Amino acid sequence: MRNFDPSRWCPSFKRRFSRDLCAPLRSLRSKAFNREGCEESLRARRHAASPGGPLRAGSRGRPGVRVPCLPPAGIATFKVILSASDTMRKHFLLALTVHSLFCILILAALAQAQTPPPHPIVLHAARLLDIESGGILKPGEVLVEGERIVEAGSSVKHPAGAETIDLGDSTLLPGLIDAHVHLFLHPGAEDLQTVEESVPQRTITATLAARDDLMAGFTAERDMGTEGAGSADTAVRNAIDEGRIPGPRLRVSGNAVDILGGHEDAIHFNPEQHVLSNATYANNAAELVTVIRQELKEGADFIKIYETGPDSVRDGKSATVYQYTEPELAAAVQEAARVGKHVAVHATGDPGALYAAQAGVVSIDHANQLGDETIRVMREKQIFAVPTFTIFEYFAEHAPSPAQAARERQMLDLKVADFRKQLAAGVPMAVGSDVGPFPHGTQAREFELMVKFGMTPLAALQADLINGAKLLGWDGQIGALKPGYLADVIAVPGDPLQDIGVLKKVSFVMKDGVVYKK
Repeated sequence: MRNFDPSRWCPSFKRRFSRDLCAPLRSLRSKAFNREGCEESLRARRHAASPGGPLRAGSRGRPGVRVPCLPPAGIATFKVILSASDTMRKHFLLALTVHSLFCILILAALAQAQTPPPHPIVLHAARLLDIESGGILKPGEVLVEGERIVEAGSSVKHPAGAETIDLGDSTLLPGLIDAHVHLFLHPGAEDLQTVEESVPQRTITATLAARDDLMAGFTAERDMGTEGAGSADTAVRNAIDEGRIPGPRLRVSGNAVDILGGHEDAIHFNPEQHVLSNATYANNAAELVTVIRQELKEGADFIKIYETGPDSVRDGKSATVYQYTEPELAAAVQEAARVGKHVAVHATGDPGALYAAQAGVVSIDHANQLGDETIRVMREKQIFAVPTFTIFEYFAEHAPSPAQAARERQMLDLKVADFRKQLAAGVPMAVGSDVGPFPHGTQAREFELMVKFGMTPLAALQADLINGAKLLGWDGQIGALKPGYLADVIAVPGDPLQDIGVLKKVSFVMKDGVVYKK
């Protein structure tokens, strides 16, 4: 920048700068000089008046006192400048502002123009998972340039100037996907935290949760409702996209949608206190359309609707009430589809889950106690089931009473049996943990439970990476280590096809070609 000459860049710049910008600066500089000289004169006069003060012939002021002041004409000029200081100050500040803005723009342009492209990176490890074929390549390498994967396999090109990161005895695989998270929740009384904590406080919590999830290897997530924080998740998503804070790439829903007295309404609080619902009210098809339009206006990527709740166990079976009819849900799906968006539902049983499947939602989350017809429609329409085992296990292990713990374990047992039935019928699965009520960054437990309850490690990973990318609308962009895909890459010790638990020990995280953990 020292050698940059704006007068050469713009021939008329030098003339304009000298005339419009520098003249006020020179005037103010003269003003400052005159003031400084006169202040020195006053100090010298006071010193001369004191006993024993220095006296020198030929000075102005008191006879025999030499003071470095300006000639009388200079003092007169200073008085004129002081009398016109307000006008001069305005001109100077305007000129200085224009000049500063110009310099900032030039510096920014030069910095952008002179920033070299990111150097290529070669990731090397003992193994690489080919998620589509299910094979393990030995060794494994990935060539990354910028935010994209250029090449992946047992051996890739090593361009000149490339940085090689040797990850040793580990397996390279695509960044993990969690299709059901709550960034705005943390462990503790869920109903109270949404009432006691302000939206700004909860937004800070969400940014920390996003960082923890990323460091655990989750490079893409679907935030399934802010639980009373409105569209604050839009701000978190945008800040991540702009590189201002670390976190997974996000699909966000804003507030979820619920009926009056529904699953997320504050039904056990004192009604006279008018505690608000954690979701946005919509009590019929027309209100659903209005709410959806508002959610999309505020930046939602999809719509989340609570379709069932509360839940209970009766005669050894899970039971739940529905909240919207099939025509009401169809109106919601149609309105979202009008602008290319989808609807996902919280549903823990029929008939609500069946209504949602018939209406054409993109996923049924929790997916408990689904009947044969619901399973058939989901398989036919390729509607994803997102089991969320981890939250059920967590509630069973952290219940406030033995009776509640027994109820939660019974719900989990029923859920496992239904999951195996869905697997056998060919219902497409995606991986979502419902993290938030349990600590962020620990949700790789979901993979262990899906394997424990009937899936192979490869099937669980394919449900996460292949189906998860489709569910979040990033199919062909994430979920595989292939040329042209976004460089979302993690490394884990050992082989995840032999021990799915290694996903809880992520040692390396890259997202968009940027290394976040090494």
